[in-house]
Amino acid sequence: MTRRPVPLVNRRNARKMRKALTDAELKLWNELRAHRLMGLPFRRQMPISGYIVDFACPSKKLIVEVDGSQHGSGAGARSDTARDETLKSLGWSILRFWNDDVLRDIDNVCQHIVIVAGVAQPVPVPLIQEAHP
Repeated sequence: MTRRPVPLVNRRNARKMRKALTDAELKLWNELRAHRLMGLPFRRQMPISGYIVDFACPSKKLIVEVDGSQHGSGAGARSDTARDETLKSLGWSILRFWNDDVLRDIDNVCQHIVIVAGVAQPVPVPLIQEAHP
């Protein structure tokens, strides 16, 4: 992986953000940290190409963002689109989850991450057969 110099201001902002996680970010970090999720090495609040991403798995070039309502429309959504395009052009894949999804359904969020990372297969949903009278 090519390393690029990170501006000092980005390093400082990333450090501040690591100390001020939202409830949803903290819940997800507790699942990702220390290679807990299928051995994937995640970093939090990682500077990449002028941006600071919530969580990144450099070995898989995978970014996981946990978004609040400010990302749903308007300037926040437009900014996210531009940011995602830049990061995708560098070879990164981006997953976005709403805060509420992380807080209410962490198991499925984690399952989706490992599937996209390529370290697990989707779990087939069993077909429910209707009872015949």
